[in-house]
Amino acid sequence: MTLFWRIFTLNAAVLTVATLVLLVGPVTVSTPVVLTEAVILLAGLVAMLVANAVLLRLGLAPLARLTRTMTTVDLLRPGTRLQVSGRAGIATLIRTFNAMLDRLEAERAGSTARALSAQEAERRRVAQELHDEIGQTLTAVLLELKRVAGQAPEPVREQLHQVQETTRNSLDEIRRIARRLRPGVLEELGLSSALRALATEFSTAGLSVHRQLEADLPDLGAEAELVVYRVAQEGLTNVARHAGAHHVTLVLCRAGGGVELRISDDGRGLGTAAEGAGILGMRERALLIGAELTVGPGPAGGTDVRLRVPAR
Repeated sequence: MTLFWRIFTLNAAVLTVATLVLLVGPVTVSTPVVLTEAVILLAGLVAMLVANAVLLRLGLAPLARLTRTMTTVDLLRPGTRLQVSGRAGIATLIRTFNAMLDRLEAERAGSTARALSAQEAERRRVAQELHDEIGQTLTAVLLELKRVAGQAPEPVREQLHQVQETTRNSLDEIRRIARRLRPGVLEELGLSSALRALATEFSTAGLSVHRQLEADLPDLGAEAELVVYRVAQEGLTNVARHAGAHHVTLVLCRAGGGVELRISDDGRGLGTAAEGAGILGMRERALLIGAELTVGPGPAGGTDVRLRVPAR
């Protein structure tokens, strides 16, 4: 029986009972209505309304749970499903809602995977062009400046040396950007070496990074290692830009049958601020490899980011 017919039958039953009581019972209505008859009619009306309200509340309770779930569901935290309860139309509606969540999560995972794959490919292309085109051009400019400075008079030579220093700093910055866009250390030396280099890079930027990287970790696969590296990179970037921290701990260790990445700082913490694009990007990457990402306050203040990655 559909929800419409259930509600209709319920109301029809209540009204039928009330009509039968008036027809068969000793209750009559005078003109004008006497007090006793008015009390009986009002009591019957209240009883009808209470019975109707109770039965509707019991019948529509699954819809209230469905409404609460629809307002709180988050595709970046998958797995939220309603227990199928109720009868006929309501149970069908809950099953349809769960199936819709399955489809939406699968479609989001697929689209996110394609977007991140295209993003990584574009990063590799830009890093290659920075290294091959701009890097080589600036190297040639440096060599030319050195040659010209050797032949220039003393006043001009000092200015050329300053231009050389500026060009050399620009070349170093371009190489640093290229390394962040395309982590060659990760591909050549592995995850631990890449995280060690990443920690060193942020340490030189004025942030004290203490690293604890275990050796002989389980094999995660190239895609999972890239996700771990990007999460660590984004986490350290957030600490350097927003946390106001002085010390941060970067830990990579065994956890169960997989690996756990942990980034803890002594900064101001998240507070009541909503999650930004950086944390949402980390959650999307974690979903791609079936990892679990948690972001919250640290035991001693600051922010604690944990990424649990299952072994391949």
